Amino acid sequence: MTDQPDYTSLIAHAQDLQDKSRLWHRSLATAFLNEEEQAAVLKNVICDSCVRLDGGYPEAQKKKVIFLSDEEDDFSDIVCLCAELDQRFRKIGHRDILGALMHLQIDRHSFGDFWVDENRIYLYTSPSMAGFLIDHLFRIGQLSVSFHEIAERPAQVFRTEQISCVIASERLDAIVAGLTKSSRSEAKEMIRRGLVQVNHVTLEEPDELCNNNVTISIRGTGRFVYLGTVRKTRNGRLAAEFLHYI
Repeated sequence: MTDQPDYTSLIAHAQDLQDKSRLWHRSLATAFLNEEEQAAVLKNVICDSCVRLDGGYPEAQKKKVIFLSDEEDDFSDIVCLCAELDQRFRKIGHRDILGALMHLQIDRHSFGDFWVDENRIYLYTSPSMAGFLIDHLFRIGQLSVSFHEIAERPAQVFRTEQISCVIASERLDAIVAGLTKSSRSEAKEMIRRGLVQVNHVTLEEPDELCNNNVTISIRGTGRFVYLGTVRKTRNGRLAAEFLHYI
């Protein structure tokens, strides 16, 4: 049985926002959504030039779905906070920042992407949440921090490595088996349990074929972009190339 999340309430809320945006001629936005939530919403609202995604920068993973009053509207409901860090004696990372946010009992949909870049933390959030974080988020791990709003919109750089993998075919169960170094039956079970996403949508059929540049996310293993096959091996299997997010 697939452990696929139920997005019924989220979809209904997004549809209601779109209806109100059109009725009131006013731009409205969802909270920050992960990529699977974004895909679920976009699949169930009327997508036109007045609907866009915004995470603060184009490659953001967490984004809001924005319903614009008209296609010329430049409405944005996102700000970027920054804090300087002194990491000479103590390093912090993504988990430390998330822990500090959760300690403040903040809903995960209240903030977008955040990361450490050398001696700075960048964090995207809503204007309504920015003041609270500036006033209350002053310690992460054992380091004191002081956030302030900035006008710039920095982009997180995602590191990748190119890897090779031998697969039986371009069926997704075969690709999942190759990437996880498991059997085809184990890969099918992972798919049935809802642990595999293709382009941020939970995979339902294990025998679907994979196209080049498709993003494959496997819970517990990682995220990959399928680049395609490069050759056949002597026993008729396929040598495939992937980008692995690290």
